[in-house]
Amino acid sequence: MDKKILVVDDEVSIAGAIAYAFRREGYQVELAHDGEAALQKAETFKPHVIVLDVMMPKLSGYDVCRRLENRSGMGIIMLTVKNDIVDKVIGLELGADDYMTKPFDLRELVARVKALLRRLESKTGEEPRQAEIGGLRLHVPNRTVKLNGETLDLTPKEFDLLSLLLTHPDRVYTRDELLDFVWSIDYAGGTRTVDIHVQRLRKKLGEPYQQLLQTVYGVGYKALKELPE
Repeated sequence: MDKKILVVDDEVSIAGAIAYAFRREGYQVELAHDGEAALQKAETFKPHVIVLDVMMPKLSGYDVCRRLENRSGMGIIMLTVKNDIVDKVIGLELGADDYMTKPFDLRELVARVKALLRRLESKTGEEPRQAEIGGLRLHVPNRTVKLNGETLDLTPKEFDLLSLLLTHPDRVYTRDELLDFVWSIDYAGGTRTVDIHVQRLRKKLGEPYQQLLQTVYGVGYKALKELPE
């Protein structure tokens, strides 16, 4: 098996146990025990999935998520000792794909990583890689959105949502479908988070580009192929 897992946890015994569980499954595994080491290993090892503890020295798991570069095709599962919905939401907003609360069953963690890898693989087909409408240009591989030459400051999930809609214009997505495609889990914030993210995107796009994101009442959302006249 050529899939690579980076395990990041400052508790050496926990990191070792997680690494052993994945190596038994045939994965290549590397370890890091603080946030700075995690960023270095992510750059050199290029893992398919990072199992990332939140509370660590030097840089927290949240900081690692913020600073990760070249995240295309890389999944993140965050580990936290807190069972606080706010902590989970923060991680997901920063681009994490899933989370688990300590203590957890190693078998469940392995199962979640396998499911995440399947989702990531399903996204590597011949999907559209860019969208251009007037002065709005979205480039999927570089994860950039430019409006009239200026780069828009989007969160990872805002980019994922906008990318999905703009690269599949006129397709209507239900809120549940958007949760599944963009957040990839039974998201703790519920479908209301989809509405909030669409509102944020419309505000950042401004007129007239916010009109590209259309509400399909009683169903969900879709993007237009071109700006309405």
